[in-house]
Amino acid sequence: MSPITHFLAGWALAQTAELSRRERMLVSVAGVIPDLDGLGIVVDLATHGQTDWWGKYHHELGHNLGFCLIVTVVSGCLAKRKGLTALLVFLSFHLHLLCDLVGARGPDGDQWPIPYLVPFSPLPRLVWSGQWALNTWPNLLFTAVLLALALRWAWQRGCSPLEMISTRADAVVVAALRRRFPGASRQNS
Repeated sequence: MSPITHFLAGWALAQTAELSRRERMLVSVAGVIPDLDGLGIVVDLATHGQTDWWGKYHHELGHNLGFCLIVTVVSGCLAKRKGLTALLVFLSFHLHLLCDLVGARGPDGDQWPIPYLVPFSPLPRLVWSGQWALNTWPNLLFTAVLLALALRWAWQRGCSPLEMISTRADAVVVAALRRRFPGASRQNS
């Protein structure tokens, strides 16, 4: 799935508990951070295809239990509500893996198996034969639902995914939604 979809899924998961802005950010970032291993594409493009870092390392370095445990421990250390935040980070990371398992087939039909137990074991490599392509309607629908939820929660709770980038932009979006759709809402922490 798209990194935007992964981020929105992580942010939606963060909405399931009363978390601080920082803790919501940690849970949201955990939903997209496995894709750090896809940054090899920048090197591949810069070397005009003389390297294959993206093909070799995407879904290898970041899409596994070992990296998940590192992200979970670091996030737990950075949070005030350590246990709850660590649990939600762990779940957000796994939500990313599940979404990739379900809907990340390439346009050429290629699937990226997920080496779940790395670095503890190279096996199993998770793959699902029913995996749909990245650009199919289920992925687009899932993204649209997550976006609609984000807008609803922004109006209702007073914070949007933009809070991760700019509190000012977040406040502008929330204010605009509340002006456009007046009604009862509650403040989130």
